[in-house]
Amino acid sequence: MKRRRISSVDQDTGEVLEGVVVYCGVKQNPYSTGWVMNSQEALEQLATDDDLKGEAYKVLLLLLARLDFENWIQITQKEIAEKLKMKLPNVSRAISILEEKGIILRGPKIGRSYAFRLNPHYGWKGKVKNLNDYRKQEEEKTRHLQVVPNPEPTRQSSPPKIGQPIIQHSDEVNQLSQQFDIPTEKLEKLLSYFQNVQDNPV
Repeated sequence: MKRRRISSVDQDTGEVLEGVVVYCGVKQNPYSTGWVMNSQEALEQLATDDDLKGEAYKVLLLLLARLDFENWIQITQKEIAEKLKMKLPNVSRAISILEEKGIILRGPKIGRSYAFRLNPHYGWKGKVKNLNDYRKQEEEKTRHLQVVPNPEPTRQSSPPKIGQPIIQHSDEVNQLSQQFDIPTEKLEKLLSYFQNVQDNPV
């Protein structure tokens, strides 16, 4: 069978062009105002959580609606209160519940308030590559936590509880704690949570 030679021709000049022109369609956004990826397993966790009530759900849904790239939340509590016709203390309480549950994560302080991000376990807005990079960074952070066995009790200090390890914070954990104004114990819980998510991906 004779091998065919395929090329393109410039219709104006008659020049034979090497290769073949390939037309690629433009990606279409399925939603006009943007969209986010959600974990179905995480949505079921939210639905079955008895501690989450009506107001907390309403606030969470609005946060998802206003979610910015890399999961940053770009809306103030005052705006939330006005949009949902809620009292400001109720909005603050709902935010606290979502933070305690680890659904939203406290970020750096900006002015008088803190920035928040949606926990990537529940959803993600942005490139999948960036989500994978985020997970790798969190995995690296958890590796800096070192567990040291209990030292021998001394007369000057009361003996530690049996089986209770002493956590030695790395310099990086201490820096993150100061940078984001998060207690080291709470930061450890968050890092441990992300490690669990990494070990048991959705």
